[in-house]
Amino acid sequence: MTDQTAKLDWRQTDAGAVPVSVQFDDPYYSLVGGLAETRHVFLDGNDLPARFGGDFQIAELGFGTGLNLLTAWAAWERAGCSGRLNFTSFEAFPMDAAQMARALQAFPEVAPWRDRFLTGWAGSGGYMSETLRFELIVGDARKTLPEWEGQADAWFLDGFSPARNPELWGAKLLADVGRHTAPAGTLATYTAAGQVRRALQAAGFLITRVPGYGRKRHMTRGALA
Repeated sequence: MTDQTAKLDWRQTDAGAVPVSVQFDDPYYSLVGGLAETRHVFLDGNDLPARFGGDFQIAELGFGTGLNLLTAWAAWERAGCSGRLNFTSFEAFPMDAAQMARALQAFPEVAPWRDRFLTGWAGSGGYMSETLRFELIVGDARKTLPEWEGQADAWFLDGFSPARNPELWGAKLLADVGRHTAPAGTLATYTAAGQVRRALQAAGFLITRVPGYGRKRHMTRGALA
């Protein structure tokens, strides 16, 4: 595990303890329904699971608690897809397994996938099962993404708020997202910040602002032009 591990505070809510990043002073998921937010933003935002099949590749900026991974993996298996879902995540400050386990206690619906993943996960490395091939790339995505050899069919852009974590939303990095997107590939993110939408347009995506989840009025979807 990298020495740049996640530093957390735990905020008490009606739904239990929610992890908050000390580095970015931002919660890891919605205080009003993290699992529902993941499904709305990242699955629905990329037209998943309807597009699942074949050698499908998801890539993600910001691994966080692993909730997005587990939600996508559960959807893949429930859809009865053959083969493995490929999922690559870029994360500068990864949680350790104990932190992830505590954070994910709030989502019993994905507990079967959580338990399988945490049992086999090699810390900052990868994980493979009959239905999932996962890779966690640790470090500054501005340096690691350009070196990645993959092409994503769907991107989950889930860094902390652009106001608090501007490095993960810069025009150069988002241009690299475009370069690492397969033909007809898509993206989704919870933010509708103007500078993010403009940078994604410049990276070659057709951008749509659509209703967000919870208190967020809007979010962003994109498709490679």
